[in-house]
Amino acid sequence: MKIHSDDFRVREGQTIELKKWPTRIKPLCESKDEYRAAMAEHVKKLSERQQKLYADNRFAVLFVFQAMDAAGKDGCIKHVMSGVNPQGCQVFSFKHPSAQELQHDFLWRTARDLPERGRIGIFNRSYYEEVLVVRVHPDILGGEGLSLEAGSGKSLWNGRYRSISEFEAHLYRNDTRIVKFFLHLSKEEQRKRFIERIDDPDKNWKFSAFDMEERKYWANYVDAYERCLSATSTEQSPWYIVPADDKDDARLIVSQIILDTLGALKLSYPDTSAERHAELLKIREQLMNETA
Repeated sequence: MKIHSDDFRVREGQTIELKKWPTRIKPLCESKDEYRAAMAEHVKKLSERQQKLYADNRFAVLFVFQAMDAAGKDGCIKHVMSGVNPQGCQVFSFKHPSAQELQHDFLWRTARDLPERGRIGIFNRSYYEEVLVVRVHPDILGGEGLSLEAGSGKSLWNGRYRSISEFEAHLYRNDTRIVKFFLHLSKEEQRKRFIERIDDPDKNWKFSAFDMEERKYWANYVDAYERCLSATSTEQSPWYIVPADDKDDARLIVSQIILDTLGALKLSYPDTSAERHAELLKIREQLMNETA
């Protein structure tokens, strides 16, 4: 099994047509056992690199997940990050903004939850909702109290794309690395997963009538995602379009991209100075001489 992260990367300036990107690829593993072994190896390596990120304490890393309903964001995050020390990783899920959040610019509520240096942050949905859901349902803008200077129509969305890209560039300059995943689900696979949630009593809680209402806007969401991915994938903060019809493949691809991202940082454990080494040897001698 060989996964090339670049196969799924959106190049800066690339115009995206999602119908040209697969929602399913040839299975990466021939069996469930092979998948479990591959994922276990990825989780082990990720745990090691996360510890080194924490010890190195130079970079923060943010992973953003966006997708249509039922694409498997929660499960992907759960499986891929299962071996990571919770002390060094935080997951934030952003729902409808509160009254307080609506009194600020659209980046404010997510900026408060950015990861510290040495830590991994995961946004399950993010500030990108403001150019996705809000673009599909522009009536939401009425609650944001925007002035005339904020623009409207095309100028509003282009302004938000620019704000996002400049925000991410600022974070990059300050050693926060951002990688963004779009879990690319087909409409037919979403239909199957909705039916599964209805048929399985243990999954009923995952489904609501609102999900079906949003499905009516499928084409609008596709258009919003295409515009967003085309406008905001950069060399420094790229988008990856991950085929999501097969959950196992999606999880392996995401975990490989995360491993490659951390590997590119050239992380290392801090060197021990001669003075520190001498201090540790003295402490060790004291411990060895202690009596029970």
